[in-house]
Amino acid sequence: MIRMTRLTDYGILLLTLFARDEKHPQKSARDLSVEAKLPLPTVSKILKLLAKHGLLEAHRGVRGGFTLSRKPDQITMASVINALEGPLGVTDCCAPASDCGIENSCIVKSNWMKINRVVFGALDRITLAEMTHPLPAPAATPVEWKGSKLATVQKG
Repeated sequence: MIRMTRLTDYGILLLTLFARDEKHPQKSARDLSVEAKLPLPTVSKILKLLAKHGLLEAHRGVRGGFTLSRKPDQITMASVINALEGPLGVTDCCAPASDCGIENSCIVKSNWMKINRVVFGALDRITLAEMTHPLPAPAATPVEWKGSKLATVQKG
């Protein structure tokens, strides 16, 4: 299963809180912790990583905090995931510094590389600005495999 870590999920949530509040662009870790209902150490760790990778700017001092380094429509989900997870690789051979023992003779590597490019492309087309707007219910419904087809999960 391809799944982001909880830290990445929380990081996207925190960035979304910055993006949707243009009147108050600077936020402290403590304020974000309260607003997101996340532990302060977790929020601090994520903010430091996002600043280290250039997605946030840190401001020191009594009224310090963080601001987005670019406009929300210039920050892609691919860049956020890269900052918090590292380079995207759906399989080991798709990621830089692969240590797969059969990479040179693998007959499906080129197909995995194609899938990796498609996933990266999709993530690179979704911006932080788009993440601030909830999608209608059908688009937000989870999916799973039913036999050989992808199907919407019915709850209840």
